Amino acid sequence: MSTSRARHIGITIERPADEVYAFMAEPQNFPKWAEGLGRDFRHVEGMVWAAQTPMGPMRIAFSEPNAHGILDHAVIPPNGPAMHNPLRVMANGSGSEVVFTLFQRDMSDDDMARDAGMVARDLAALKALLEG
Repeated sequence: MSTSRARHIGITIERPADEVYAFMAEPQNFPKWAEGLGRDFRHVEGMVWAAQTPMGPMRIAFSEPNAHGILDHAVIPPNGPAMHNPLRVMANGSGSEVVFTLFQRDMSDDDMARDAGMVARDLAALKALLEG
């Protein structure tokens, strides 16, 4: 397996990291800001949810709550391998940095740019929601 091109997309949020993490660690909060991930979230079991994503219906497996700011999630299509998505919240003084790593998986450069734009819009929506 070869490596994929990766792009780190981040945003500063003027809220303490523990507050940002606590909000983001609740999967039911993702539809409030992460339009690019999906809508119509339904709990399946444990940290697994079902959602209608831009690529169709998928399951999403979220990381267990932890003390390290890790919010990774895997988007799992009905037929195919899971797509792992690293997501982190880090303290930045009295505020936070939220960083999403986007991997270029079987997509064109234009599709990668489009996905990066969706992630940036979602992070901006998160910032507006939490700073609002």
